[in-house]
Amino acid sequence: MIRSGSGGIDLPPFFRLSTFETIDSTNIEARKMAEAGAPEGTIIWSKRQEQGVGRRGRAWVSPEGNLYCSLLLRPACDPVSGACLSFLTSLALYDAIAPFLKPGADIKLKWPNDVLIGGKKTSGILLESKTGPDGNLDYVIVGTGINIATFPQVTDGLPATSLKKEGAFATVEQILSAYAYSFLGAYMTWKRDGFEPVRDEWLARATGLGKRITVNLSGQTLEGVFSGLDKKGALILILDTGERKLITAGEVFIVPSISDH
Repeated sequence: MIRSGSGGIDLPPFFRLSTFETIDSTNIEARKMAEAGAPEGTIIWSKRQEQGVGRRGRAWVSPEGNLYCSLLLRPACDPVSGACLSFLTSLALYDAIAPFLKPGADIKLKWPNDVLIGGKKTSGILLESKTGPDGNLDYVIVGTGINIATFPQVTDGLPATSLKKEGAFATVEQILSAYAYSFLGAYMTWKRDGFEPVRDEWLARATGLGKRITVNLSGQTLEGVFSGLDKKGALILILDTGERKLITAGEVFIVPSISDH
């Protein structure tokens, strides 16, 4: 480890930064620190990861030049409410990187927590949590990777891109600072007002809303219209039969319209 504190990076006082040159995984280190009693607001940041993990256990390639960090939270809420933090995080990432992009850049959010630029994935979010004896969350770890300098060809089944590829020349330190400020604002709003304002902001930036999508579930694929999110963050899918389905986990793909061809 290089240092603790702010490390010279502009962060709100809520945060305390632990920095590494290389690490197995920032989420693994965050879990160790959480179990050892580290306070809420602890950020673990590493320039490289050896064992980065994405959704569904997929490997997350982690060369130097991109942002890899994990944030420790202790929100003292039930697990269902805590799961909404993935939407809050993707909103924070959107607000963090948007100012660095060219005016009019096509930046959108894809359910449940992808940030897309021009339809290409630029970040990954992985939440881990532990429930305490009272049934509420003891802690939540918000793991985040942002492609700043480089990107893999495909990630989580989507084409990928980086901020540099999209014309944003920002440093890792600048993006980490912007992310911390935007996350804290969204987190305080969520703790004060609940999920509804977060949901409204997320939907205002969503891709595919009101359009036909396919959802790949375990052993099943559904197609219908993406009509919104319920109060717990589940995707509301209206099937052709008119049936309303609530999707809590799955891979979403937008069905191209005739005008897209």
